[in-house]
Amino acid sequence: MTYTTQDLIEILDRELKANWKGERIVLSSEERINNPVVAKFLNMDRVSKVFAYQDFRRQVHEYQQEHQVSGIIWHNCTFRGKTIKYPEVYNQLIPIEGDKEILMCAKESILAFWYEVTEGMNFWLANALKKGNHLSVKTDETINSIHQQISSEYANKIVRQAEWAEIDASLTEVYLGLCWGDPLEYRYQWAKPKSGCDRIIAAETEPSSIKI
Repeated sequence: MTYTTQDLIEILDRELKANWKGERIVLSSEERINNPVVAKFLNMDRVSKVFAYQDFRRQVHEYQQEHQVSGIIWHNCTFRGKTIKYPEVYNQLIPIEGDKEILMCAKESILAFWYEVTEGMNFWLANALKKGNHLSVKTDETINSIHQQISSEYANKIVRQAEWAEIDASLTEVYLGLCWGDPLEYRYQWAKPKSGCDRIIAAETEPSSIKI
């Protein structure tokens, strides 16, 4: 019997808990730290746990590819009494062939929900810097997070450029992720511009200080 996506998530969760209980040990952890000065100041017991979990997770990823087990999970997003179910790659699994198409197919329904529940709200580009008359997404992590207010026209421009979308909400705000490229890498700043995800915040007044 082939494990399902949910089976693999539960297996990874159990393995992670076992690692932090000290039930998994990797004896070669020191050899994996290339910098001896850094290794000297690290807690090698904790490092062993990290490497042990990474090794196990890599085997799970190989299983996914061999048996074509999707890395997609489905979330519910509710705002103003309306709910949408949308797909996302689980952060401990990898996307397999066909998963990106699932993400792309959900884009239109996510955007329809976004436009409906954010009617009359203001928009901000999350973690953006303003350079002259142009906006760019912040890439330097040492710079404090800035949310730059944008027009609905500018938001629509970003929407059109995205390959797929993600959505989430708090009690007062809605967060739209507009993503492109490799679903395995799009969350990382180093992957830009080939892969990435711009995030728009919809709020009645000012957005909260939550880091997006």
